[in-house]
Amino acid sequence: MKFRIAIIEDDRRYRVSLERLVSSAEDLELAGSYGRAEDALRAATRQSAAKPWDLVLMDLELPGMNGMKATRRLKEWWPTVQVVILTVFEEPGTVLEAICSGADGYLSKSAAGKEILDQARVVLAGGGSLTPGVARTLLELVRNPLPRPRSDAAAPSRMDLTDREQEVLRALVQGLAYKQIASDLGIAIDTVRSHVKHIYRKLQVHGVAEAVGRAIREKLV
Repeated sequence: MKFRIAIIEDDRRYRVSLERLVSSAEDLELAGSYGRAEDALRAATRQSAAKPWDLVLMDLELPGMNGMKATRRLKEWWPTVQVVILTVFEEPGTVLEAICSGADGYLSKSAAGKEILDQARVVLAGGGSLTPGVARTLLELVRNPLPRPRSDAAAPSRMDLTDREQEVLRALVQGLAYKQIASDLGIAIDTVRSHVKHIYRKLQVHGVAEAVGRAIREKLV
């Protein structure tokens, strides 16, 4: 079975390159390509399937509805649709806002085609997708958090996370894959997956990127 991929990108040249990239992969199917988020959402609502696509490659800077709003709308209507942001922006505030919008991954447009495909597959398998540059940005946010509103100044709770779950969450923020986390902590990869599921439930999130965004926002790591 092939995973159905949609592309939402207003730069025609880059969109065509993504179309060719997805079409070249044996395990992926190009299910739609759009220059505007509004067109993509209209097409999605006309489909009779439980969800229109498995994964969306989403640009941030779009005419009309931007990528963050489109991501929130997709996640509201189809929570299991995975969204990977592809953008030139790696500023801390932009990265965090995109992740908090529900994005499952965040990749720079400078990433090579193979890296985009590899990271898309990681997200489809339930992992998170962050280029090294974006991971460094998130680490910088952990070390030097953005200012918080005064009304939010109280110290956050640990959300009932265990010490081990905090270790796993910290590793996710660092952009580590499950296999690396298992090696670093000396535990089985299935144990890592179990901890991640518990983290998702306690943080009320649905993916790695969303968990990372909340961890940084709530200063949980």
